[in-house]
Order: sequence, then C-alpha cells, then structure tokens
Amino acid sequence: MTHERRRAARLWTALLAAVLMVLGLTPTAAYGRADDTPSRTSAAAQELTWTAGDDIDSYTSAPQTAVAGPTTIVFENSAATGNTTGMPHTLTFDVSGDGYNHDVQLNILANPFDDQGGRHTAEVTLTPGRYRYFCTMPGHERMQGVLVVTEGGGEDTTAPETSAEVAGTRNADGAYVGSATVSVSATDAGSGVDWIEYALGPDGAWQPYTTPVVVDQVGAHTVRYRAVDKAGNTAAERSVDFTVVAPPTDDTTPPDTSATVTGEQDADGAYLDMATVTVSASDTGSGVNTVEYAVDSGAWQPYSGPVMVHALGAHTVKYRATDKAGNTAADKSVAFTVVAPPASDTTPPVTGARVEGTKNSSGAYVSSAKVTVSATDEGGSGVAAVEYSLDGGPYLAHTAPVVVDRAGAHTFAYRASDKAGNTSEPRTVSFTVAPGGVPAPPCPEYDERLTVIVGTVDSGVPNRLTNNRCRINEMIEDEKEWTSHALFLKHVRTVLGALLKEGVIDQRESGLISAAADESGIGTPGQTDGYRTLFDGTQSSFDKWQQVGGGSFALNADGTMTSGTSRDGLGMLWFPERKYGDFSLKLQWRDDAPGTGNANSGVFVRFPWVLDHPEESRPEWVAIEYGHEVQVLDRPDGDMYKTGSVYGFDRVGLAGAGVTQKGTWNDYEIRVVDQHYSVFRNGVLINEFENTGGQVFEPPRSDDPGTDGRRFASGYLGLQVHSVTDVVSYRDIRIKEL
Repeated sequence: MTHERRRAARLWTALLAAVLMVLGLTPTAAYGRADDTPSRTSAAAQELTWTAGDDIDSYTSAPQTAVAGPTTIVFENSAATGNTTGMPHTLTFDVSGDGYNHDVQLNILANPFDDQGGRHTAEVTLTPGRYRYFCTMPGHERMQGVLVVTEGGGEDTTAPETSAEVAGTRNADGAYVGSATVSVSATDAGSGVDWIEYALGPDGAWQPYTTPVVVDQVGAHTVRYRAVDKAGNTAAERSVDFTVVAPPTDDTTPPDTSATVTGEQDADGAYLDMATVTVSASDTGSGVNTVEYAVDSGAWQPYSGPVMVHALGAHTVKYRATDKAGNTAADKSVAFTVVAPPASDTTPPVTGARVEGTKNSSGAYVSSAKVTVSATDEGGSGVAAVEYSLDGGPYLAHTAPVVVDRAGAHTFAYRASDKAGNTSEPRTVSFTVAPGGVPAPPCPEYDERLTVIVGTVDSGVPNRLTNNRCRINEMIEDEKEWTSHALFLKHVRTVLGALLKEGVIDQRESGLISAAADESGIGTPGQTDGYRTLFDGTQSSFDKWQQVGGGSFALNADGTMTSGTSRDGLGMLWFPERKYGDFSLKLQWRDDAPGTGNANSGVFVRFPWVLDHPEESRPEWVAIEYGHEVQVLDRPDGDMYKTGSVYGFDRVGLAGAGVTQKGTWNDYEIRVVDQHYSVFRNGVLINEFENTGGQVFEPPRSDDPGTDGRRFASGYLGLQVHSVTDVVSYRDIRIKEL
C-alpha cells in the first residue's frame, strides 16, 4: 500500500471516530451488554466471525445463525481478509429497529493499521431472536444482515411451510400496473412460526416481514422469503417474480437532476483525501423510477446514497435518472480533483523564557523580575497561543512580559500551542525577588507553604498567588479565633467564591479546600487541634508572661505584643506557669525594626527556672546558657546565626531560612522530641539539630558551662528582647505536648 493510502486510512479512521461520537456511538470499543460494561475475556460457548475487505456493499463473510448463550464475536478487517486500501469498516448491532433484539450493544471499528491489526473480539451473551448488524460508515448502507439466534435444541426439526401471493392490477401481458403487493404467509405444526422475513432482489438484505410489501418501481422484480419456527428451524428460501409497468400516462418529460460535491478543499479548490458526490432527482409527472451514476469511465451503477471518491487525481462522475414513464434524463456530470492532504504538523512549538531585572549579590532580583516567553513553530502551522503559570496557578494567556514583584521564591511555568493543536511540554524557570522593594501585600496572614492547608488538613491544592498578590493560604484565616465553625466556613466560601470568579482555582479545587475547611473543625467549641494557647492577644493571656533582665515587651491594641518598645537592654519575656518536655510550639513573628535594618530576637526553649538559679543576677542568661535559643534574624550582615539557627550550635544561612519581606508575618513551628529539634518557617523545614550532649558554643564562649547539665529534657519557654532597636512583634502563641 502506498504512503498516501495509509495516511488516507488513518484520516478516515479519525473522521469516522468523530462522526460516530456525534451520533452517540463509541467507535473504538466493543461492548457486549446493554449497560456498556466492557467486553469480558472469559471463554464463550461459540465463536461467530465477520470479515470485511475493500467492498463497501457487503461483508466478505458473515454468520447467519447461532444458538443462544455466551458468544465470542470476531470482526476482522485486514489484509488477510482482503483489505488492500486501508478502508475502515464497522460491525454494529442494531439497538432500536423494530423486530430485532436490542440487548447487545456492539460497535467495533477496525482497519488494517489499528493497534489490533484489524482483528477485534468481544464477549457477548446472545438471546433467542434476531439481531440486525450493519456498517455505520457513510455510503456503506448495503453492508448489513440478520443473525438468527435459536434456543439450540428441542424436538421440532421440521421447518415452517411458506407461500407468497402477488396482488394488483395487471395488464394483458400479466405485468402489474403501477405497483404490486406481495403477501407472505407461513405455518408450522410443531413449535410454531417465530418470524418471517423477505428480501428484494437477488442480493437484497433480509428484512422482517410485518405487513404486505408494496413494490412500485417499474421493472422486473424478485421477492425472496423464508420463515423460522420457535425451535430454530429455517425454511428453505423461496421467491416470486413479477414485473411492474407504469400506468398509462402522457408524461414525456424526463426527471430533473443535479449533483453536489462536498469535502475539505485546499486553496486551489481540490478536495483533500476524498470527495463526496450527492445526486438528487425529482419528477412531477409519473415520478422518479431509478437514478444511476458512473465514476470516470466505469459502468453505470444504481445510485442508493452519496458516492465517495478516494483515488487521487482528476475525476468525473456522471449521473442520470429515469421516471416511471420511461423518460430518461440526459447525462450530466461533475468534475473535481482529489489530492493528498498536506503532511500533518506533529511538532509542538519550541519555547524559551528570559528573566530580567536588577540582581543583588545573592542573585535575587531587587524589587521585581520581568519574565518574557518566546515561542517558534517549526512544524509549519504556526504558533497559536502562549501561556504561563505562576507558582502553580492556572495557565493564563501570555501577551506581554509578566512582572513579578512579590518578595520570595517563585516558579514560572510556560508552554505554547500551534495551529495544528500540538502543545509543548511545560518548562519552568525559578527565581527569587528580594525583600525591600515593592511593599508587601496586605495579606491577613503570611503563609508560603506549597499547598493549601486549613488548620492541619492538607487540601492538596497548590498554594498559588491570587490577583491581590496574596496566596490562597493567606486569604483563609485559619489562625484567627473564630466564634463558630459555621462562621469560619462562611468566610471560606466567600474567599473561594472570589477566587473562582478570578479564575485562580477551579470547581474541583474549590471543593477540595471546602472539604479541608469542614474537616478542620476550626471554630468548633472546644476544638483546639491539640494546641494550648499561651498568648491570644488579650491582657489576661499577656499577664501570664513575665519580663526578666533588660528591655521590655508591650501589648498592642491589635492583639500582638512587641519587643524593645520602652527601655533598652538584653532581656526575656518568659512563661513561668509550667515546663514542657516534648512539644510543638507554634507562633507568628514579624520584623518591625525601624529604618532599613533587620531586628534580632529569638525563642528560648527548655531552660530551667530562672529566679532562684545561680545565675539569678542575670536571669536572661539562664535561658541562653542552659537552654537553647532558636534565632530570629533576617539581617544579611552581622551575627552569623540567622533565622532558624540553634544559637551557638547549629547555623542556618539566609538562603536556607527563606527570608521574607519586613513587616510581614511569619509562621514559626519549633518541634522538640527527645533531643531532636526541628524548625519550620512558613511550613518549610529550615533546620534540624540533634542535641548529642557535651557540646559547647561555636565559636567558644568563656561563659559557656559546656556540660551535659545544660541539655535538659524539659524546661520553660521565653521570647528574647535584644535591644530597643530590635523591634519584633509576636502573636498567636500555642503549644501542643507530644
């Protein structure tokens, strides 16, 4: 087979698949039960085989009878069965026609180049009765037949007796004038007649006989008939022959004829891969009797439906019609050319991205980064669309460079599609925008975790940026004290409704976040997710903390507390109510240092009672030398221990800490189990430290006891005030014992 024919076959298969989908059929799968359950693979009691080849009028072979029960249906349309052109065919069972069984839904599309090599099987269960099968390919209407299914047994072995009568007005020659009516009858003395069927002409398909058959086409005719009894015995085929002539008429005018050619055309008007010729005829006198056509120099053939011409080259289709008075219209013709379709574009566009902006010494972009995506298409069809996705958000049209000005790490994905429908694989570019440029967005919370987590329930939805530059997690205020669960869910629905309208999330993602909010139980009376509140912004909770050493903390009207507000010096605000062993401590902090610098503070854990300690003269040092300080410091210079460090023992750099812009809230979780310390910033693990004992400050300090006695298994909690200029605010301090 030529390359062009193979390509044509593939195109035919795709075209037929689309047509069948429009018709509500499934072109690539076979089904054996009415509920569309996929075909089974167990062995069946019998195997029935249909084959097809190049012929578009009939199957190459087809069974006529079968017995009820499990059956393997085999449909093969391959080179082995005579298909030399790659023409696809279908085997379809009727599910709506009168007089046929409808309990088997079968629709198999096969061609020699499919993944089965043109041979397909399906497991079905047949019941007694008749199944009509046919090909759903346009122009293949004559490919049909009837499968007779019997119970397979019984005592009656005698076929029915059949007879037929032809009635109508006859002329002197015995021909029927205008029309003839054929009545078929059958009797069976055994099990009784189950059905009768008939066929027109020597090659016509069998059809159920329900009422007398009227034949009004002028010419010689043969009507075949037979009957089947309830035991499955089929009578021998019989037939009646007769001639129909036109009634006397003065009609001397031949029919009017016309033809149209349809199909996909190129710029020159040639038809790509196939042209379909549709012929019509009308006659106001005696009526149209026959319509005929001929392709190129071929013989005249009866016209029964649109004619499809696949062969490449110039063609002429002739057509004519004859009325019942014998008047034949003059031959007419249509001319056209069929060409091979152009080579299809299967190559997606090539894409690239350029990030521009001023960088600092760490490689982060100052103030903002501008991302420009480019795309070219080498497949020939041309670029149709370019899209981008920022930080896991939905893909948006890229029509101009994208400016990203929110401080933090970002991932920018991009892709392109061409006019042939090919889409490139997404590519990504990552970069960081340094703090201190564009003011931080007014987000209710600060949360840069990768997914949307409500309370402790992970929805799995990417925590992407919204149109107001806040992330989804930051819009869902799950850290706030809600007076009821219903009120919290109402708030979540409002947020999600706005995000849906903006196109930030889809309906599925909205449902996932809603389910997570419902499961979180936030706002439910007594629901604390295991955490005990140590500071909730009220005066009563603030009064439970105690200041020692220098400096000070002040309670603010917005429910936060801030260090370094009234007096200078190094000191600590500690919680003396109880000691904690293994725990998860959660809080939020914000760097509010004046000017352009960054504040220094920290969270003390597992230190002893400070008021009667040998170091009582400087109680703030009890926490430093006998406990551990988890550092809070985003300043790029100065002290080597940055945010997340276990001060004096385990260093974390700014890159590992995930620096955020000043004036924005940070989530902090310090998890201590045995002597293992884990520090999370905004949901990201930034440090792990194993306290092995016997360790000393690095670099060494003269006042470091350096003994295992400093490694307490439990102790108190505190917040450091470093100086009057190291202004840090804290809120929502909670702890859960593990």
